[in-house]
Amino acid sequence: MFSTTTSLIKCVPTLTKQVSLRTVHSTKLAMAPIKVGDKLPAVDLFEDSPANKVNVCELTSGKKVVLFAVPGAFTPGCSKTHLPGYIQNADKMKSEGVAEIVCVSVNDPYVMGAWGNQHNTKGKVRMLADPSGSFIKALDLGTNLPPLGGFRSKRFSMVINDSTVEELNVEPDGTGLSCSLADKLKLKE
Repeated sequence: MFSTTTSLIKCVPTLTKQVSLRTVHSTKLAMAPIKVGDKLPAVDLFEDSPANKVNVCELTSGKKVVLFAVPGAFTPGCSKTHLPGYIQNADKMKSEGVAEIVCVSVNDPYVMGAWGNQHNTKGKVRMLADPSGSFIKALDLGTNLPPLGGFRSKRFSMVINDSTVEELNVEPDGTGLSCSLADKLKLKE
């Protein structure tokens, strides 16, 4: 007997042969990381509390947005270098046509809100939480970092224009501080 189930990728069935309720064979599609030219997935993130959902596609629709992701709020590299660079460059980026600057981390919205308050991000960088990692998983830009609690985001930055990725910078080791920094972005007019 064969049964069809739907995997996490919408409209892509997974065919499984079951014998006595045990899986004998399973075929799954391997996801490829998001790339330049791809549309963002329609995933909800959270700002300040679980009650305040922010849909990524709606947020980026019809405008230019810089989005960067970090492995964890309050971690040294994220707090001393990555986030401060975007705060310091926010006015310059906005004068170059960027409507929003967004920081994403696999954390809860309260942690992201507190981290943003500590760094005075209001009006400069929106701090969005991806508590279950669903956005990062949909981008296929996650990594396992047991010292930080397990599944986390790789460190990356992207320029998004009308929900489409225009530029993508993923740190080669997933956590370093080189190509994803604010001053490395090449904003197109």
